[in-house]
Amino acid sequence: MVGQGQLRGVVALDGPAGTGKSTVAKRLAMALDARYLDTGSMYRAITVAVLRAGVDPTDPGKVAEIADGAKLVVGTDPEKPGITLDGDDVSVEIRGPEVTLAVSPVSATAHVRELLVAQQRAIIADAVDNVGGIVVEGRDIGTVVSPDAPLKVYLTASEDARARRRTKQDSAAGRESTLDAVLKDVQRRDNYDSSRAVSPLKAAADAVEVDTTDLDLAGTVDALLDLVERRGLRVTG
Repeated sequence: MVGQGQLRGVVALDGPAGTGKSTVAKRLAMALDARYLDTGSMYRAITVAVLRAGVDPTDPGKVAEIADGAKLVVGTDPEKPGITLDGDDVSVEIRGPEVTLAVSPVSATAHVRELLVAQQRAIIADAVDNVGGIVVEGRDIGTVVSPDAPLKVYLTASEDARARRRTKQDSAAGRESTLDAVLKDVQRRDNYDSSRAVSPLKAAADAVEVDTTDLDLAGTVDALLDLVERRGLRVTG
């Protein structure tokens, strides 16, 4: 991605699992010629490192040691973001069921969040300086990572809708899953993420809530593009 894109500043996109954040954020970034950052992929990559090392994901001390030694490189091109761990492409591995089960306790580790938030802020600053704007998605972007973002959006959807979407994604990626199992995982993640002591999942006080239960991908992207326009964050011509 070369030159200045159409977006000026940061769009912070938060919300629980299954609301379509990743797909929506990538499409929005592409529409605006902006960069894109999936912060969740960073926590998942650290989780891969923890699992590879045979460390208990619920042991914060050992998890912190693994995180300190891990080298992450995160792609910010929305068309091919990708992520590497110690030079190894883990874009597929981070979406596996073992990582999905272990990522919540790893991401709840205070030192891991401190480490990755610093990296995320550096990536955001680089994107704003060199391209003009970036769409960042996660669970604490508007509240912690980029509290000064000129546009904060909190995506929501019913549990059933989110479970159906995740099951469809798993099927498309060749991962085995059932709707019941995915629904239980969605509920587990919601409870864990919203109740953790460090950077719990919650909407920023000034976030715009967008319910995607009855919206398709195009409708959701259009709604966000309208918000970008109304905030005066899009530069054309």
